[in-house]
Amino acid sequence: MILRYDEVVRTGIAKQVADNIRSAIMDGRLKIDERLPSEEELARSFGISRPTVREALKRLAAQNLIHSKRGPTGGNFVKRPDPEGLSKAITGAATLLVGVGAFDIDEIVVARRETETICCRLSVENRSDEHLALMEDEIRVQEDETISDEDFCASDVRFHRALVDSTGNGPLKLMMYTVIESFIPVTNMIVFRVRERRQVAAFHREILDAVRQRQADRAIVALGDLLDYVSQSYATAVSARESRAASSGHAPA
Repeated sequence: MILRYDEVVRTGIAKQVADNIRSAIMDGRLKIDERLPSEEELARSFGISRPTVREALKRLAAQNLIHSKRGPTGGNFVKRPDPEGLSKAITGAATLLVGVGAFDIDEIVVARRETETICCRLSVENRSDEHLALMEDEIRVQEDETISDEDFCASDVRFHRALVDSTGNGPLKLMMYTVIESFIPVTNMIVFRVRERRQVAAFHREILDAVRQRQADRAIVALGDLLDYVSQSYATAVSARESRAASSGHAPA
């Protein structure tokens, strides 16, 4: 293990120490599960106080880069990156961008169409019975007319998450986290009053049946039909909102 103790200057010391250790983790000088030097050793090597070391370690823990263990063999250890945790940070930013109108519906639909098409192909190749069961469970939820719109939208997200998980491709799952966890909920907030839940469930069932039969082209067509319906529902919802605003003499929100 090599830490560059001489690179620290005397301004913003805790942040610099955290950045120094973070760089060592990111470029592989510190390995996953490797134990960091003790607080006393770090303080002595960097020429700083132990409270400053603790502050630096807190920064690293907040970034999910290290975790601590107690006991005789305890200490601070390099943490294996959590793809879901990293994705959540990106998703929060993406949700904000969608919410303020940085992406329009056409862009979102194109992004979903292109990326979920890949997911359909890989799902057909790699899906397991467990993945099929998860998607089937969500369709049953969606077919229940007594559930709330919030529960339906949550099931919609879970269905597409299961489709993505069934690809068996880690990098793709990381990339798709934002698409599924951000784009779908924000779109649902706008279209839920005008879209037919039974129609959405029917599209999902067609996708599932195609994946079950390992028919990639059929799954992709069903996905395209679903997204066309989302686009149409969005246009209808926006038009209705504008009509309400016009009749009340107010600009649409």
